[in-house]
Amino acid sequence: MAEQAAFAKMNGLGNEIIVADMRGRTDRVSPDAARRLASDPATRFDQIMAIYDSRLEGTEYYIEIINSDGSLAQACGNGMRCVVQSLAAETGRRSVTFETVAGILTAEEHEDGLISVDMGKPRFGWQDIPLSEEFRDTRRIELQVGPIDKPVLHSPSVASMGNPHAIFWVEDDPYSYDLERFGPMLENHPIFPERANITIARVESAEGLTMRTWERGAGLTLACGSAACAAAVSAARTGRTGRRVKVNLPGGSLEIFWREDDHVIMTGPAEWEFSGRFDPATGAWEREVEGAA
Repeated sequence: MAEQAAFAKMNGLGNEIIVADMRGRTDRVSPDAARRLASDPATRFDQIMAIYDSRLEGTEYYIEIINSDGSLAQACGNGMRCVVQSLAAETGRRSVTFETVAGILTAEEHEDGLISVDMGKPRFGWQDIPLSEEFRDTRRIELQVGPIDKPVLHSPSVASMGNPHAIFWVEDDPYSYDLERFGPMLENHPIFPERANITIARVESAEGLTMRTWERGAGLTLACGSAACAAAVSAARTGRTGRRVKVNLPGGSLEIFWREDDHVIMTGPAEWEFSGRFDPATGAWEREVEGAA
């Protein structure tokens, strides 16, 4: 059995996260290990954030993100906040620069414990999201659920925050929609060659949104940070809100600010639950005893 790695079970607004310390190692968390951890009620997660030694000058760490189905993800805003809190508790450093598949991310823990992550710049080109066919205007694409003359959901905004997102705008309660039924179908729709995160959102005011997300590779989630960013920039882009909004999610709220330099800043909390050690090859794990030397 491979040498065990340390992990922390955490959450960001109920978005269940495992922060895995893979520093000093060359092995990876296997898909089988991820699925085994996800199937255990104690370690159930939406994403694993695997921290590796830096491989790029100017960054402190490289982060690999694994979904609960064992697939890889490009971005996870709530997970990044958990990583920052975990590292800040260990090192005392409040500002960190990471390399991810989606690009370079910077993050900072504030005095009040909230954490801001620079999620980078959104992308709106159909080929960048990506979509399987050309749409000149991705503020609204042709996609619907239900009868042609009376669709249940239709005309989503689409965007990439390092991963693909579709946001369906509704006027009634986002919780009244059967996202557990629509989510898998839309996630795997042929228009999304790399699958997509599916969000149902309602505009509450020029400064607020309420939303729910079916997360690609993870399913229904209490919070999805990159989806909150995608919804916020899409709301501003379509004239529904301003560039700074409070996004209400099932697990709580995030502050999203789409700056004039095009960077999206997400601010919110993170919470530690427990620590343990696990085998990255198999997913076998054990809980650390609190207070043990």
